[in-house]
Amino acid sequence: MISQTAEYALRAITFLASQNGTPRTTAQIAAHTQVPRGYLAKVMQSLGRAGLVHSQRGSLGGFVLAVDPGSLDIFRVISAVEPSRRARKNPLGSPEQMEMQPLNDRLDRAAEQIEETLRQTTVQELISREKGSASMPPDSVADA
Repeated sequence: MISQTAEYALRAITFLASQNGTPRTTAQIAAHTQVPRGYLAKVMQSLGRAGLVHSQRGSLGGFVLAVDPGSLDIFRVISAVEPSRRARKNPLGSPEQMEMQPLNDRLDRAAEQIEETLRQTTVQELISREKGSASMPPDSVADA
């Protein structure tokens, strides 16, 4: 239902949310979330541009979550890496295609319901549901 890029963004965000503000490097995030490091770097750039993560340089640098996980909904995370492709108007211009309009209307309503569910689910809810601890000791994964 969601793209691999959106899934990777959610993995990274939930991991950072579980770190209580401790900066994590791309290598650490990639190792914990099992996201390819090169792909993750691009995802993190998009999340940074959207203001969801902040990067810190230096020996104790890395990424931190820039938004309170209790107020950050997962639709916002997904939208940061993959803007909505929902048709906002009738994409069927010709009269011959108008018989498809009832289907398009139903698909749009379904997409609207999915978006609403994603807007009602916060990152905090995701990390609260995880089994066990997602946090990691500061020196457990070296920057590779």
